[in-house]
Amino acid sequence: MSPPLRGSSVAAVLLSSIVTVVAASGAGCAGGTPPATPVGLRAVAASELRTPADFLGIADRDERSRALFLEATRVMFHPRCRNCHPDGDRPAQGDEGRVHDPPVARGPSDHGAPGLECTSCHQDRNVELARVPGAPKWALAPREMAWVNRTPHALCEQIKDPARNGNKDLAHIVDHSAHDELVAWGWSPGHGRVPAPGTQQQFGALMAAWVESGAECPREETTR
Repeated sequence: MSPPLRGSSVAAVLLSSIVTVVAASGAGCAGGTPPATPVGLRAVAASELRTPADFLGIADRDERSRALFLEATRVMFHPRCRNCHPDGDRPAQGDEGRVHDPPVARGPSDHGAPGLECTSCHQDRNVELARVPGAPKWALAPREMAWVNRTPHALCEQIKDPARNGNKDLAHIVDHSAHDELVAWGWSPGHGRVPAPGTQQQFGALMAAWVESGAECPREETTR
């Protein structure tokens, strides 16, 4: 019989289970089959987010912080967010991340090329009849804020770096996550688009809990 797990061993098992699920759940995050339930955490549908209270059973503060960030990546790596954080000059669209059609370019200030700015088509709200998405401040994230092909560890380190996060400290990151109008579009994307899991309020709460627990980053071996 194996000896009972204690203290940090329990935390390690919990985090390992969460990492496995997050790494394997791309389809679930985009609205497909919900991921399996990590050991010790309640089951949630692909459209839901766990709350900070769900992670209180992880006694080790650093491990809890890493697990909270991994849960938050279910939003950040969702197509509604990821498509506007490309590692290139063109946004993506759709749940499968296909190249934007019609062809557009990032332009000198991330708002499109002169004469074909983002706002040529995208307004400050969704246009349902034309099926064109829209929200205030519609634009691409700067290239240094690209999320495509990042691991959770790399994304975490990027988000903590003012040189790569829009010159924000952690308090501003939390406020941006919880209240920004363009971020909010991820949960109200309009015609035929799968919203990000949970709600913006829940996402902001996860980010706040991550910061409060030390803003630890998942280990580098975590992949997605």
